[in-house]
Amino acid sequence: MTDRLPPLTALRAFDAAARHMSFAKAAEELNVTPAALSFQIKSLEEHLGHPLFRRLNRAVELTEAGRTLAPGTADGFAALQTAWQATRRLQDETSLTVTAGPALTAKWLAPRLYEFARANPGIDLKFSATLRNMDLERDDVDVAIRFGYGPDEGLYSVPVRKEWLTPVMTPELAEQFPTPASLREAPLIHDDSISFLKPRCDWPAWFRAVGLDFTPTHGAHFSNADHAIDAAVAGVGVVLGRRAMILKDLTEGRLVAPFKVALETAGRFRFLCLQGAEKRPQIAAFRDWFISEIEKTAHISDEFEIIPVEKVAGE
Repeated sequence: MTDRLPPLTALRAFDAAARHMSFAKAAEELNVTPAALSFQIKSLEEHLGHPLFRRLNRAVELTEAGRTLAPGTADGFAALQTAWQATRRLQDETSLTVTAGPALTAKWLAPRLYEFARANPGIDLKFSATLRNMDLERDDVDVAIRFGYGPDEGLYSVPVRKEWLTPVMTPELAEQFPTPASLREAPLIHDDSISFLKPRCDWPAWFRAVGLDFTPTHGAHFSNADHAIDAAVAGVGVVLGRRAMILKDLTEGRLVAPFKVALETAGRFRFLCLQGAEKRPQIAAFRDWFISEIEKTAHISDEFEIIPVEKVAGE
């Protein structure tokens, strides 16, 4: 037995066999013959001086030595894969993968992307619409747009304007409910996607902002903000809509915001990438475009009295 590391090909063969618990499946993954894979594992066992597998009639199982080695080889090859992908991305100036939440993608990003594509025809843009926290080192993602507080330690983070919320509805419903007080009789829609915010930005908080003490006990609840907005567009009721999610429907007249009082949340969107990656041309171009697009509609906030939710926070 020696402390000298065995050949990488032998370790790779062992890693695949330990994951599949099958020499045949491991050989198929590595595109080698079962005999070649068996030879690599045998050479690794000889290098170690102990068996790593027990060969059974139609299966294999790890020995104690194999169980000890397996987690380290798996972690080691995962780290190598991550490093290789990160290094390859550094050389790539033509592709860009962005992740954002489904609601922001549907209601804000997708309608504007043609502008970015037109201004940057050499960039191959891909989107992953998900709320899953992506690992920018391990996952094949260059940029994340996320809403909330952070923190964003170890990442390049550009916070943008805070979000605010205001009641929006169809023009027809606006005629039926012309005052804030009348909304106590309206069908209210609840966007539960921001229920994690503290203080809560919900209907009771908005009613307090306009001087009313009212806590709705009924109404449709949606876990996705875009679904809540779509329900309001369909005339289902009145939703407390976030600025980024309602802009297009307001601009095109499907929704109106008759009450010029808005709640400012404690959370905000952030543009995130790995430290140093912001210097890559395609990431810098997307960052600049993203911030510019937000600033284009910043004037809409001037129409509202925006009240920080902390000022009307409940008990």
